[in-house]
Amino acid sequence: MYDYMFRNALVADGSGGELFRANVAVFGDRIAFIGKEGISRARTVIDAEGLLLTPGFIDMHTHTDLEVLRNRDMKPRLHQGILTDVSGNCGIGVFPNSGECLHTAVEDVLGTYDRWSWKSFSDYRALLESEGIGINEAFLVSHTALRYAAMGPEAGRAADDDEIQRMCAMLDGILADGAYGFSSGLYYSPCLFADRRELLALLRVVRKHDKLFAVHHRCEGNDVLQSLREVLDLAGETGVRLEISHLKAIGRANQAAVPRMLEMLEEARAEGIDVKADQYPYAYGSTSLFSLLPPHLLGLSRIEQRLALSLESERDELMREIMEPSGWDSVYQMAGPDDITAMFIESHQEYNGMTLSEIGEARGEKPLDALFDLLADETGLAVMSDVTQSDDSLRMIMRHPLVSFGTDSLYSSPMPHPRSFHSSVEYLGRYVMKEHVLSIEDAIRRMTGENAMKLGLKDRGFIREGYVADLLLINPSELGECGCDNTGLSVVMVSGKPALIGGVWSYQRSGKVL
Repeated sequence: MYDYMFRNALVADGSGGELFRANVAVFGDRIAFIGKEGISRARTVIDAEGLLLTPGFIDMHTHTDLEVLRNRDMKPRLHQGILTDVSGNCGIGVFPNSGECLHTAVEDVLGTYDRWSWKSFSDYRALLESEGIGINEAFLVSHTALRYAAMGPEAGRAADDDEIQRMCAMLDGILADGAYGFSSGLYYSPCLFADRRELLALLRVVRKHDKLFAVHHRCEGNDVLQSLREVLDLAGETGVRLEISHLKAIGRANQAAVPRMLEMLEEARAEGIDVKADQYPYAYGSTSLFSLLPPHLLGLSRIEQRLALSLESERDELMREIMEPSGWDSVYQMAGPDDITAMFIESHQEYNGMTLSEIGEARGEKPLDALFDLLADETGLAVMSDVTQSDDSLRMIMRHPLVSFGTDSLYSSPMPHPRSFHSSVEYLGRYVMKEHVLSIEDAIRRMTGENAMKLGLKDRGFIREGYVADLLLINPSELGECGCDNTGLSVVMVSGKPALIGGVWSYQRSGKVL
């Protein structure tokens, strides 16, 4: 007898092929039967007439490394149908754990956690498994963690030969232990200080294991084409599989570069480079407010940053660097103070939700002076949102066959970007059901099977007999405005165990560290 049977479901199997009607049965943690024959021997029969049965969504780009410890049930993920996360992105991760330097470096993106008890990836994995997790987690090895482990507090510079060798040895061991790839955030400190020699050495280790290189490349704005060329050349020289993280062009003046960016990906694949990309479905992003500062300042400790920002003698030069950047993305210069919003400033919460222009007006200062004052005071979290691209560019990237689904979710502040709890609903509800940017079959492929193949998952991402029963039963026309109060989900099943069925949530923590 089967445990569950979805009767007469409209199946999107994750391949991008045509929808088909079928009965789908689950036994244990596996899909045991797919067919049109009647099945009566199931302990629970679910009437799926008029509903869409899909694989659980796989988020190619997220930052739940610490959230999965703070919130093991992972409600913000389950409530939007995301059943597998790929964490450790943008070069920001939690292992190897080298201590306070790493903890401080990642907190604006990953948030805080007061019990960093692990040292290695295997320690961290054991900690997750000890109390269970609500969804599946696949991890990338983060460049930031490797640099601090190899270089200590001096990670804000180029690495020497011995340090590069230490990083390579650690990366080799963690990839052998089951991590799915390596990620770098060449826009963020300390990864931005990595030179070509360091990157080539690390990527050769990744290629040895045939794992993925996911990268937030150096410049998504004025120098986006040169920056994209850098990582394509690195992949071409090493043969590594390349994932361009949250593909976009930042700034109104740079939207014209998007067609050329997509052409570059196509040309690279024609040359034999295995490159693809992911995208979140919003024209505005979110990251650390400190990332508005010039790179040389980001290489300093938080105390040294605060001192530099408090010195009037330094400010004129900092303002010039921000307004006339050379070789780095000045989001302030590209977006402007009207399109940058302080989502959460721990030491000055009276400004949460205000743009930098509004904060400057409230303080009787120019926006940049207000920014410098706030960051000079800040000892905790400072997170912003910023309008980065046009809706037309977002749709153009979304349609491209090399681009799949990701959320870039952050859970570091009490006021997260909507992508952290609503991305899949936005993707399907707005861009598929309302605007028809993608067909339902293609959208589900990009959210499931495509990402499973990128990762090399052998038994997830598709509705196939013998595959793990990570399944969603959806009414696409009823996807709600808020992912946390979403009436479009009828069943959410993780490894054959329902987290949602019959309108009732039961958080069984049946996820796994993959």
